[in-house]
This record gives sequence, C-alpha cells and structure tokens, in this order.
Amino acid sequence: MLELRNVTKTVGAVEHISDVSLTLKHGSLNVLLGPTLSGKTSLMRLMAGLDKPTSGSVWFDGKDVTGQPVQKRNVAMVYQQFINYPAMTVYENIASPLRVAGIEQAGIESQVREAAALLKLTPYLDRTPLSLSGGQQQRTALARAIVKNASLVLLDEPLANLDYKLREELRAELPRIFAAAGTIFVYATTEPHEALLLGGNTATLSEGRITQFGPTIDVFRKPVDLVTAKTFADPPLNTIVLAKKGGHFLLDGGVKLPVPSDLAGIADGNYTIGFQPHHLSLERPNASAVPVRAKVTITEITGSESFIHLDFADARWVMLTHGIRDFETDAAVEVFIDPRHIMVFDGHGRAVAAPKLAA
Repeated sequence: MLELRNVTKTVGAVEHISDVSLTLKHGSLNVLLGPTLSGKTSLMRLMAGLDKPTSGSVWFDGKDVTGQPVQKRNVAMVYQQFINYPAMTVYENIASPLRVAGIEQAGIESQVREAAALLKLTPYLDRTPLSLSGGQQQRTALARAIVKNASLVLLDEPLANLDYKLREELRAELPRIFAAAGTIFVYATTEPHEALLLGGNTATLSEGRITQFGPTIDVFRKPVDLVTAKTFADPPLNTIVLAKKGGHFLLDGGVKLPVPSDLAGIADGNYTIGFQPHHLSLERPNASAVPVRAKVTITEITGSESFIHLDFADARWVMLTHGIRDFETDAAVEVFIDPRHIMVFDGHGRAVAAPKLAA
C-alpha cells in the first residue's frame, strides 16, 4: 500500500503540491486527472522517490520511505517523452531491468518476447531505438516497465504518441497486466474520456491539490465541487448562475427549470447549475426536459458528431450531438435541458446535497 500523508512540495516560492493525502492499494488502477500544470507529474515524482516532499511523508507497506532514493525502490515510470538506451537494441532495452535483477536467460527470453508481442514490437527487437518511430520507441519504454514487475508503476500520459488503434488496445490491456501482478498502477492523463475508459479510481487535481478521489464513475457522476466537475468535463462543463425559488430554478426569459426531486428541500437563493454537453439536446429526451432558446456561435463537425457552441443569456454552452448538424452563425435554436442530469453547486462551489430531515 502506498500512502501520501499531508505531502507538500514547494519549489522556490511556488507550491507545486499542496497538503495531499492519498492511499493506493496493491492491485489497484489509479488515474490522476487534471489539466497541464495541475500537479500530476510532480505528484508522481514524489511517489517514485525522484523528489522529496518539502513537508509530509511517503509510506510504502507500512514503512516510511520519504528519504529513500528511487534506486532503492521497486518502481517503474514511463513518461510521454519516451526514454530508452540509444546504443542498445530494443531487445536489450526491454531486458535491461531483468538483467539487473539477475534473472536467468531463459526467463529473460520468455518475458521479453511476451512483452514485445503484446506491444507489437517483435519485428523490431534487433533494431536500436533511434531507427524506430516515436510510437515504437514509446512502446519499447512501456515493455521495459511491464517486464520489471515493479510494485509501483507510474505512467505519465504514456499513450499520447501512439496511433489510435494501439492506444485503445493498450488502455484495455495494461490495467489487466498490472492488476494481475498486484502492482499499484498510477496513470496520469489530461483527458476525462481516458479516465472513464480506464476505470478504477480517479483523483482529480487542480493547482496542486486533490479535489476528489474515489471510483472513477462516482467522481464523474457525483463531483463534490464545481472545480472537480469542470476537471472531469471535455468539452467544458456547461454552467449558469441562477436563482432558485420554490420548486424551480429561474432562467432568462421566464423559463423555469424544475429542481431535481432529491434536492427539493434546498433553500431558495442563488446557485450554479452544471450539466455535460451531451445532456443538452436538440430533441426533447423526456417529458420533464425544458426548452430554451439559444443562439449558435459556431458549429464543429467531426464526422459522427457535432459540437454546437451556444450563447444563452450570459452563459456560453457547448452541445454534443450525434450526426452532422450544420447551423448558420447567429441562428436561433431551441435546445432542451434535462433536469435529471443537472448538478447544483452553492455560492462557494460546493455540490449541494439534499437537506437532512429532522429526526
């Protein structure tokens, strides 16, 4: 088990990691999700022992390893910028941690061949990394991490340079490989859809802080605050500030959006509501959906889907729809908000919970 206990990392006057506490269990897949410069790589370096925290401690299986260098830990780390030994063949690059561990040649041969087959590197085993494409070099680094059989494997946006098909295959295969070995598997990404595809647990990061940690689907569906909800949204989360009066939220133009039944007892006042782009639609999804009139600012067609950017009152929204939807700029459209899928946040950005009933 890996434990970070109130870990802070300061470089000069800048706090890269701020009071992070986190517990990761053996055999678990853990995603670090956040935008660039949110602290993902800094946190991984602290986990690995490449950096020492300014305050707080790092524990592994009940032992304080805060001052222990990475060379004395059973850790494998793969960055988006692949790192290989340029003078060694692909075979020897993959085999290097096995040779350091004193594994006999027969074991090295079988493990290298198995990892190479998984990552489609078998035809390139006799080549040197500099003769390979960037994607092939990244696969070599991944294969080396697989055969190392480390207790902690840290992958920092490792699939970004791979082609789409292989990326999808490895997203499914890598968690299974490391989970079977009882490894603590930590995967950093900026992409919410990648976190959802990987599953496991997700920690959302913002400005060096973990805003929420738990099962990935729970963090996505039930964010504890607006920052987490925005971190777990791509395209960006649609939001609008409005007033609640009685059983409705009051939108511009006299539109009334029913308050979700589980939040019916919250106090009247101002709130921020948020909803995902795929929960805004051109067709009424059910009888409770509410129509609003918005203005199209731009339409992006990706082939199978269209992203329609909208202005509504003082808000900018994005709607994700299936198929080709080509609207003229400034066109007025009717779109539907489904109150079942809205998230509600208070004036401090905290998710609003149903009021507790008196005993």
